[in-house]
Amino acid sequence: MAELKPMTPIALMPEAKIQSGLPALFRKEVKRFYSVAFQTVAAPILTAVLYLLIFGHVLTNSPKIYGYEYAAFLIPGLVMMSILQNSFANTSSSLIQSKITGNLVFVLLAPLSHVEFFAAYVGAAMIRGISVGLGVFLVTMWFSPIPFEAPWWIFIFALLGSALLGAMGLLAGIWADKFDQLAASQNFIIMPATMLSGVFYSIHSLPPFWLQVSHFNPFFYMIDGFRYGFFGKSDVPPLQSLAVLFAFMVVVTWVALRLLKKGYKLRH
Repeated sequence: MAELKPMTPIALMPEAKIQSGLPALFRKEVKRFYSVAFQTVAAPILTAVLYLLIFGHVLTNSPKIYGYEYAAFLIPGLVMMSILQNSFANTSSSLIQSKITGNLVFVLLAPLSHVEFFAAYVGAAMIRGISVGLGVFLVTMWFSPIPFEAPWWIFIFALLGSALLGAMGLLAGIWADKFDQLAASQNFIIMPATMLSGVFYSIHSLPPFWLQVSHFNPFFYMIDGFRYGFFGKSDVPPLQSLAVLFAFMVVVTWVALRLLKKGYKLRH
């Protein structure tokens, strides 16, 4: 009878390596929203087009802004608004669903560090946000000619804005225990902040008090910097908008990583 040899522990095998779960989690999050693309991508595009049709028609005789028709001015704002709202919705809805259904435990058991967890969720949110934004632009660009004065600024603000709202959505998903709590953060924070960020107007058209208040809204800098990439004109210098956006991104990322590392409201 052959002698049985003791098994070598996996940890001692030089060829056995634990691979990162980041790519798998990223693919899972992307497939999650693409599997219902009619709801997660097509519906927001339709909403943005309706905004353009209504406001563009009602305000068709309004004075030109930056030397362009109002419809042209409105398009970049609608594109960026769609990017921001859908980036936030992707991470927040995914995390709260996983918490409520109980399948989050399988993600937590995977070989994932808190940094990889953050990167996968935020990366997928960026994909959804930019996909919706691109769809909105491709549909609305036929309504009015729009220039591309500084394309790199468009790219930078789209990436950074979607990443920031993806990280904010992750914070909301971590904090919320119920769908109505998540809805409260969307309806009372994200929606008002985006609607009052200059999507539909230039802040220089506001009274002095509200003009100053707008400068405390980080969403204003995302919209204004993104719009600069199209028109080469903005309400504040694009470098100032970029600095504000980067500072918020650093703070939100640090908070999110700290909470993920501690497992706050994730490990029960």
